[in-house]
Amino acid sequence: MSNLRVSQLSIYPVKSLGGIALQRSAVERFGLHNDRRWMVVDDRGRYLTQREKSRMCLIQPQPLDNGLRLSAPGMEELEIAHAAQMPVREVRVWDDRVDALDCGDAAARWLSRFLDTDCRLVYFPDDGQRAVDPAYAQPGDVTAFSDGFPLLLITQASLDDLNSRIKEPVAMRRFRPNLVIDGSAAYAEDRWKRLRIGDLTLRVVKPCSRCVIPTIDPASGERNADAEPLRTLANYRMRDHKIFFGQNVIADGEGELEVGQAVEILE
Repeated sequence: MSNLRVSQLSIYPVKSLGGIALQRSAVERFGLHNDRRWMVVDDRGRYLTQREKSRMCLIQPQPLDNGLRLSAPGMEELEIAHAAQMPVREVRVWDDRVDALDCGDAAARWLSRFLDTDCRLVYFPDDGQRAVDPAYAQPGDVTAFSDGFPLLLITQASLDDLNSRIKEPVAMRRFRPNLVIDGSAAYAEDRWKRLRIGDLTLRVVKPCSRCVIPTIDPASGERNADAEPLRTLANYRMRDHKIFFGQNVIADGEGELEVGQAVEILE
């Protein structure tokens, strides 16, 4: 019997804002339910992330039955309802241009005030279409406002190995995975191709190259002056001038994941 288990599940309802730890989650066509369905964009419709505004990590989103609640230090909570007819606007995620639903002026004012820049909140509609890079995907594979793939997986052993090499250990949430698996060797995920968890089969399709976001302390919004943990990762996880940590994953179909489930390596 496999010793591999799902140890953490997390979603990030608004791209680059705070995350939410879950005990279970439905897996839908875009990934985990409510994961990266909202996004902050600038006045030209281009996505904003912690790369430009590190304070974004201090904003905590909470999905509601028909909308979203936002909270942040020094700000009154804001509830945003899905209106029956939200205006459509074209937005950009990396090189992709997609139609999104504008969440209104109240959300725009709230976010612009906290982030000190003109910005708006948009929602990826249920019938939206944003294809995953066909070099790594199958026809019909889609994602919402993730950087490019529906799910991100990291093993606990990989983080433990990294933390054994640096002075100040970092939490898993710095790397913003959806799925953490315990019970493996460090970096075992580099060799996995197909997994089964419950009734779901998942394809491990591409290593995740890391930007500066893991250097930002999610509790303070400040970047580490010593550039850790990327500085250490660069010593042993760099290839082709990119630092890799974790694996991008695509689920075959829909289902449910739960903390504690056994993980079977199929390939």
